Amino acid sequence: MEDVVNIATDSPENLLDTIRGWGGDLGFQALGFTGIDLNQHSDYLDKWIQAGYHGEMAWMARHGDKRSRPEVLMPGTCTVITARMDYLPEGADPSAILSQSDKAYISRYALGRDYHKLIRSRLAKLAKKIETHLGGGHYRAFVDSAPVLERALAENAGLGWIGKNTMLLNDKAGSWFFLGEIYTDIPLPKDPPKTVEHCGSCRACLDACPTGAFVDPWVLDARKCISYLTIEYDGVIPEDLRPAMGNRIYGCDDCQLVCPWNKFAQATSEPDFSPRHQLDAIDLLECFAWDEATFLERTEGSAIRRIGFERWRRNVAIALGNAKTTDAIKQGLQSALPDASAVVREHIQWALAQHE
Repeated sequence: MEDVVNIATDSPENLLDTIRGWGGDLGFQALGFTGIDLNQHSDYLDKWIQAGYHGEMAWMARHGDKRSRPEVLMPGTCTVITARMDYLPEGADPSAILSQSDKAYISRYALGRDYHKLIRSRLAKLAKKIETHLGGGHYRAFVDSAPVLERALAENAGLGWIGKNTMLLNDKAGSWFFLGEIYTDIPLPKDPPKTVEHCGSCRACLDACPTGAFVDPWVLDARKCISYLTIEYDGVIPEDLRPAMGNRIYGCDDCQLVCPWNKFAQATSEPDFSPRHQLDAIDLLECFAWDEATFLERTEGSAIRRIGFERWRRNVAIALGNAKTTDAIKQGLQSALPDASAVVREHIQWALAQHE
């Protein structure tokens, strides 16, 4: 059993190296340590919400200062440990799938097991090891489960810089990774923040966005973002945005696919992130043929399940409307009309109109 060590007698370098080693053993590619000052990022978030760019994600405005003040979310917090876990899976080439209109494109992060539970479980194990090592402290792990400015914290912890596409970029790992956090009241040593962004004059991500969702560099209007429309938005998708959605039925990776820094991205070594049920190259018509029971069975343990069956059908209907016209596609759409909900029927009718 490890000896309980007082933080005052453990050198800062050895302590952080020890924790990073535990993080590596748990599958994290990097750990960063930072404080709780997020004032600069808080101002940006407030302006973004005031502009209405968050769309119908009302929860982003409801949380008050919990997002920008970690000590409000968890009283006593003075240190945040940020963890990075790569997720890009081996499988079908994303660009090749996007070029085949009869295939379904699903964001690469959602092809395997839901990352929320996996990463939170690993962070909890890491927190327990730190608690045992230091002989106390309070710890709480977060993975998209609370109002946390995860990219801002990661930037402050030196794990990368926030790029023009609002993703966190790392000069050795690109952006195909998840982030998670541990809040603690233990005053651990801090890493130097990333104070320089390396996007330069590049605007590949801004120009590649299918729906033109970037108002300016570093400013994303979620109301036009395909990830927002296919995952967060519950209702009728604006007709003028549907053609640009192409065959993207869950999320969108275009701004990452064109980012030059992603030439340094490594395929994940985490088996749970490998594609399930051939979702990396599945046919749209196969997705559309699923009934609700099949949808629930195929998305068990997947992040995709959270959108529900109706949104899944809505998204696939739009993609079928954008596909190359075939008799099979027209027949598949027609046969789904009688049992479709009002929202799904609206999109099926639109899709059929595209093939007339």
